[in-house]
Amino acid sequence: MVIREQLQHFLDDLLKPNMFQDYGPNGLQIEGKEEIKKVAFAVSATRDSVAAAVAAKADALVVHHGLFWRFHGTRTITGPFAKRVKPLIQNDINLFGYHLPLDAHLEHGNAAGLAKSLGLENLQPFALEKGNFMGVKAELPNSMSGTDFAKLLEKSLAHSVIHACPEDAGTIQSVGIITGGANSQWTIALADGLDAYITGEMSEHDWNEARESNIHMFAGGHHATERFGVKNLKALVEKEFEVETIFIDSNNPA
Repeated sequence: MVIREQLQHFLDDLLKPNMFQDYGPNGLQIEGKEEIKKVAFAVSATRDSVAAAVAAKADALVVHHGLFWRFHGTRTITGPFAKRVKPLIQNDINLFGYHLPLDAHLEHGNAAGLAKSLGLENLQPFALEKGNFMGVKAELPNSMSGTDFAKLLEKSLAHSVIHACPEDAGTIQSVGIITGGANSQWTIALADGLDAYITGEMSEHDWNEARESNIHMFAGGHHATERFGVKNLKALVEKEFEVETIFIDSNNPA
């Protein structure tokens, strides 16, 4: 068992959310029971992940994408949003959400986790924005073609990959990674002289502009590229505290 405040302090000390200018609150978003015996982890606080946490009798749900975002503005707890919020409150389940801090963490974050799964080495902070690095850059032990790297990425993510391949398709050794929806940040990788850039999503114009700028750009799915951080938190919490943990996955192709 772990006390709610202990878990909150552990996660806050690890991820340091106060250092980030984020799109919504990080940390404890919904206060539930004080004593926590079972912790569920998921990429997003959706109706399905909340329902799974309730069914599993979890006392806390830790996610990357929480419930409250500045771009939504003030929201009433009605309709689909209520179907996410009400079960948590009715079942006294704590909700913790960590967005940019979990993307950026150099050891346990989403980008770092993806880099390690690809066998990349020499991880360094990447993409300084608003005082914080948003991802990592690293290197392959041996250079490879864009086609082979795309296959490696698809295997790591268990997800299809969009590859904007330059006409002068040189090999890849140095890679920048920002997971999720960082479509336009390939320009930072280009400015850093990297061979390739990985994120979750790709717009039509970024596909054209990246390949015309002679940098490999890969999009492997917003959800798929952001499983790594919460899975790392799951392992850390399980090791630190005597609690049961579960990971709730989502069949999300986006």
